[in-house]
Formats: sequence, structure tokens, C-alpha cells
Amino acid sequence: AGSAIEILDALMKLRQVCCDPRLVKLDAARQVKASAKYDEFFEMVVPQLANGHRVLVFSQFTSMLELLSRGLKEHSVRHVTLTGATKNRQALVEAFQNGYAEVFLVSLKAGGTGLTLTRADTVIHYDPWWNPAIQAQATDRAYRIGQTRPVFAYNLVIAGSVEERIMRLQ
Repeated sequence: AGSAIEILDALMKLRQVCCDPRLVKLDAARQVKASAKYDEFFEMVVPQLANGHRVLVFSQFTSMLELLSRGLKEHSVRHVTLTGATKNRQALVEAFQNGYAEVFLVSLKAGGTGLTLTRADTVIHYDPWWNPAIQAQATDRAYRIGQTRPVFAYNLVIAGSVEERIMRLQ
């Protein structure tokens, strides 16, 4: 019982390193400059956008959303980001729904409920949530009345990692 905090902290760091080593606040992790999941994300998203798809991206980590936002800017992709710190949620929703943004980066906690984002036909869970019901609620932001296209949802999971093990447990 006395080790619960340390165990949860270790699990959080394992999840963060799966997303991108730059998220982990350890000197050894900061020395890593590449992330397979980050690279795969852009290899997946850029062709999707070129084919006219619009993408919702969910992550539990707002710091990961910041990294993805920087990468999207480097790729000249129009996007908006919704986190718990966002002041005007509706303006971001309208920007996405009206086609001013191609990608909507969403903090899982900030965007799990109360949003209708039928402009999206692709949903990416960058770091799959460990509660499948909450993750399904987030995916449902694109499955709303008014959706006219099929919606495809993807989980980005690092093979052989804590992410993969949790997905198997689910």
C-alpha cells in the first residue's frame, strides 16, 4: 500500500515514454530525440489530409498535444487545440466544423463529452485511455446526428509496451 504512489508514477512515465520520450521529466529521456509513434502519426495523418479527411486526435497529455501542434505547424496543417485551459470551446468547434482547421487536437478529459464534431471522419487516440468507456465517448464526438460519412477510429499503440498490455487486459 505504501508503494502505490511510486507504482502509479512509474506507470505514468511508461505511458509518457510510449507517446514521446520528451514528455518524461528525466534527464535520460530528454536525450532521446526521436519517437516512433510521433513519426508514425505524421506518416498516417498527412496522407489522410491529402485525401480530404478531417481528423480528431485525442491524448490524455496536453504536453503531447503541444508537441503534435508544433509538428502540424511544421507540416503547414491548419489545426486547433482544445484542453481544459481553453476559454472559448465553441469558437474552436466552429473553426473545425466550418473547415478552417483540418485537425482538431483534443485533451481526452476536455473533449470526452459535450462536443459534436461531425466534420471529422478519422479519430486517432494517440495514447489509448485505460478506461474503454471514456475512450468510446471521445470517439463518439464524430458519430453524431449529421454525420454523413463513415468514421474510422485508430489507436496508436507501441508494441511490447505497457499500452499493449493494458489493451489486452481490456
